[in-house]
Amino acid sequence: MISGESGAGKTEATKRLLQFYAETCPAPERGGAVRDRLLQSNPVLEAFGNAKTLRNDNSSRFGKYMDVQFDFKGAPVGGHILSYLLEKSRVVHQNHGERNFHIFYQLLEGGEEETLRRLGLERNPQSYLYLVKGQCAKVSSINDKSDWKVVRKALMVINFTEDEVEDLLSIVASVLHLGNIHFAANEESNAQVTTENQLKYLTRLLGVDGSTLREALTHRKIIAKGEELLSPLNLEQAAYARDALAKAVYSRTFTWLVGKINRSLASKDADSPSWRSTTVLGLLDIYGFEVFQHNSFEQFCINYCNEKLQQLFIELTLKSEQEEYEAEGIAWEPVQYFNNKIICDLVEEKFKGIISILDEECLRPGEATDLTFLEKLEDTVKHHPHFLTHKLADQRTRKSLGRGEFRLLHYAGEVTYSVTGFLDKNNDLLFRNLKETMCSSDNPIMSQCFDRSELSDKKRPETVATQFKMSLLQLVEILQSKEPAYIRCIKPNDAKQPGRFDEVLIRHQVKYLGLMENLRVRRAGFAYRRKYEAFLQRWGRSLALWLRKRAGGYKSLCPETWPTWAGRPQDGVAVLVRHLGYKPEEYKMGRTKIFIRFPKTLFATEDALEVRRQSLAICIQSWWRGTLGRRKAAKRKWAAQTIRRLIRGFILRHAPRCPENAFFLDHVRTSFLLNLRRQLPRNVLDTSWPMPPPALREASELLRELCMKNMVWKYCRSISPEWKQQLHQKAVASEIFKGKKDNYPQSVPRLFISTRLGADEISPKVLQALGTEPIQYAVPVVKYDRKGYKPRSRQLLLTPSAVVIVEDAKVKQRIDYANLTGISVSSLSDSLFVLHVQREDNKQKGDVVLQSDHVIETLTKTALSADCANNININQGRDGIIDFTPGSELLITKAKNGHLAVVAPRLNSR
Repeated sequence: MISGESGAGKTEATKRLLQFYAETCPAPERGGAVRDRLLQSNPVLEAFGNAKTLRNDNSSRFGKYMDVQFDFKGAPVGGHILSYLLEKSRVVHQNHGERNFHIFYQLLEGGEEETLRRLGLERNPQSYLYLVKGQCAKVSSINDKSDWKVVRKALMVINFTEDEVEDLLSIVASVLHLGNIHFAANEESNAQVTTENQLKYLTRLLGVDGSTLREALTHRKIIAKGEELLSPLNLEQAAYARDALAKAVYSRTFTWLVGKINRSLASKDADSPSWRSTTVLGLLDIYGFEVFQHNSFEQFCINYCNEKLQQLFIELTLKSEQEEYEAEGIAWEPVQYFNNKIICDLVEEKFKGIISILDEECLRPGEATDLTFLEKLEDTVKHHPHFLTHKLADQRTRKSLGRGEFRLLHYAGEVTYSVTGFLDKNNDLLFRNLKETMCSSDNPIMSQCFDRSELSDKKRPETVATQFKMSLLQLVEILQSKEPAYIRCIKPNDAKQPGRFDEVLIRHQVKYLGLMENLRVRRAGFAYRRKYEAFLQRWGRSLALWLRKRAGGYKSLCPETWPTWAGRPQDGVAVLVRHLGYKPEEYKMGRTKIFIRFPKTLFATEDALEVRRQSLAICIQSWWRGTLGRRKAAKRKWAAQTIRRLIRGFILRHAPRCPENAFFLDHVRTSFLLNLRRQLPRNVLDTSWPMPPPALREASELLRELCMKNMVWKYCRSISPEWKQQLHQKAVASEIFKGKKDNYPQSVPRLFISTRLGADEISPKVLQALGTEPIQYAVPVVKYDRKGYKPRSRQLLLTPSAVVIVEDAKVKQRIDYANLTGISVSSLSDSLFVLHVQREDNKQKGDVVLQSDHVIETLTKTALSADCANNININQGRDGIIDFTPGSELLITKAKNGHLAVVAPRLNSR
């Protein structure tokens, strides 16, 4: 629970806590994202919910309670934010020296030119009515341009899409354009819109119909006896409707924004229990007590909230005190303190409280005004000791009270409130036709903010004060279920200067933060309590740590408990306090703690410990020096013995193992193994290996073999099925052609292709003729006729059962693998090969002479398909009717003897 006045540092304390959790909590993959969103939710909420006030340049104009959900490891896995009473009146009016919400100035200062052009905005804040009322657009301590970059980045982190950012900025811009809507009176004194350009921008940004919006801004829809009537508005009413729409659009967008952040913070792990049943840490950063020269409805609500939290604070303090006393078995003595329940009842009591009277005045028929509300207050609570008005005050006090003001005596002091605007701000009315217009918005965010169910709900919405009271009661219930810890922020001065302390201001804050009440409650019982172990605690291992422990270590004051106490800590403390001479009324012994009533008793014990420390410090210093000397001597002795053993072992290194050389041999072996670990081969082609000592040669060879097998195993596991097939084909090609055919080495670095012809290059008629037989490989070839050896372009297809020779759209020859008796190829660099075919009669076609530009690949795939790798014959010169001779360049012709003559260059590769 973080409290303090405006500008004391509550928001900064919240950010520091979240940053601390982010740095110290473990961050798994899912926890890291939640952690970042928790941190980045702050700049977004500050941009839309904070503003520059007279007291604070970054004042939170809303209350915030944040729950952070942790998993069993302590990592943040989810979160939830509750917001309270955004000061939406600031959207349309600011006091002199104050600003509107930060987001407006950030957008104008830092927005890209294209963005501002699309939104119809100018960079100058003075151009917008809603930004000039405070006459404080520029603040030296605020850099709106850099803050804009932070907000844009934060929106991305909390899962805003680009479209959502555009929609959100359209709404922000629409509020500025609404402020620049002007009206003029016609002949009947009815309001008419005179700023068509602004209306045009509003129509586009909010996604509503222009004529409908114009009518809603200048007319009010009234339902009388089931009939809808449009009543024209005068200039004052139209301005009220415009401002009400601006406040409603902004406040509902802020509520949507909090919901959007909550959705991004929600735990995404479906296996984990709900965040309510897991470890949850809450942070309450809520408005501080506010006393201005002019205090209105907002200050009334804020100070009521502080009054309620002060009541809870005292109750929890008393409760924790009483529970601790009961747990320790010590009698509880009633404590006298100021109970501000009387002030809370004055504000929230049913039928007789200020909020009830305000609601009644807002809802009653007739001409209700702020002054009639004040009169009703005077009639109802005039005898209350904490309430005062001009009418009820004495002659002297009336001079400080206006006729339209009332004064409440809060626990923190007197605050005078002006009733002007109380009814309007509490009613927060938005005309029906304005609601209808916004419900028809095409802007996705607006359509969520204005639900059509509102239009059919006949029930009058709850007033702002009642909504705030109910949400505050829910907050109190949440806080009562927690184990509270408090951060009290003190503002040192009003000038926002470092190193300057205003004693009067600080004393005032100490008073209204309830610190004096808390101190009074604490000191009414036992001012000091500590566990027995801590009271007797021994010092740390180092002198510096001991000297830093200002409290504890009291056991050194009694000879019976110093330096150690072997029994129960409780018995040790009993012996110690008897030795120190504690009187029975000065202390109590609980079940686990000692309770000391008077500070002077503790101070006397501290003084005695300080004297004792002076003498003990000298003893400890002497002991520590002796310890360091002994450690240094032991280290030197160990070093000398180690060197001596190494030298003796080196001399006897070639002798059989014995006690004299065992240490050296073990050292050599260990060094080899450590060195080997750093110098292991990186791949199977790396043949390097460190030279082992004689005693480890056999082990070294075994390790080398294991290392190689491991690298091979790793390599094989990394091979894909496609690469494995490629290697298999290359291995078969090597087995057939390596060292036998001149152009084989040129084929090694080139990968084999699955096919050289695509399906679109093979005639559909051929595919139809093959039927269901798949084509495993296809390649263009040249066929030489048996008579005349004329070259013919053909396609060679491999199927699972045959070699098929194709001419255009016709199957010229099919050679079943069973009839393929062998394959002949020369040893030169030519690309000819012969398929030998078994003929049963002269009608069948015989051997086929073919040429392929990819002869190694073609024959390898043929050999694999036909399983005839052993039947490939590589000739050195002549094969039947083909004569192979070496030459300078490749030449294929018909020789004079009628043979096919092939001249091929020798590549000298074998």
